[in-house]
Amino acid sequence: MILSDLYVILVGFVLGLSLAAPPGPVNAIIMNESSKSKLHGTSVGSGAMTADLVFLVILYFGRLAIPAWTFKYLYILGAVVMIYLALSVIRSKMPTKTPKGNYFVGLTMGITNPFQIIWWVTVGLFLIERLSIMSIVGFFCGLLSWITLFPYAMNKVGNRYSPIIKAFSFVILVAFAGIMLFYGIKSFL
Repeated sequence: MILSDLYVILVGFVLGLSLAAPPGPVNAIIMNESSKSKLHGTSVGSGAMTADLVFLVILYFGRLAIPAWTFKYLYILGAVVMIYLALSVIRSKMPTKTPKGNYFVGLTMGITNPFQIIWWVTVGLFLIERLSIMSIVGFFCGLLSWITLFPYAMNKVGNRYSPIIKAFSFVILVAFAGIMLFYGIKSFL
C-alpha cells in the first residue's frame, strides 16, 4: 500500500471518529447502556454504524443520478452542516438519562436522523467523490474504534472526559468544513 493510500485511510479514520464522537442521542444511549456492560453500549453503536452502511450503499450507487454541477452546492451545504454540528457539540450537554438502548434502537435512530441523512448526502458524497473508497475504509474503522472503545471507557471511568471529546470533535468538524468549503468555492472559480 502506498503512502497516499495510508493518508486517505487516515483521513477517513479521523472523520469517522469526529462524526461518532460528538454528544448526541446515540452517544447518550451508549453511555447509559455502557454502565450496564460494554456490550450493551457497543450494540447501540453497531446499530448506528449499520445505518451509516445503508446510507453509504444508497449513495455510492445512487450518486450517478446526482448531476455533477450540484456537487459544489452540496459541498458548501455540507460545510455549513459540519460547522453547525461543531457549534452544537460545543453547546451541548450529554444527557444523564436515556431509554434502554440496543442494536435496533441505534439503527432506528441512525436511519431516521435528519442530520445523518444530510451528512451522507453532503460529507459522505465528498468522501466518495474526492477522497476515494479507501477513505470509506478508514471512516468505518474510525466508527468501529469509537463504538468499541467509547463504551469500554464509559464503563470504566464514566463521562468526566466529555469536554475533551467535545473539543476534539469541534476541531475536526471545523477542519473538514473548511476543506469542503474550499472545494465548493473552488468549483465556482
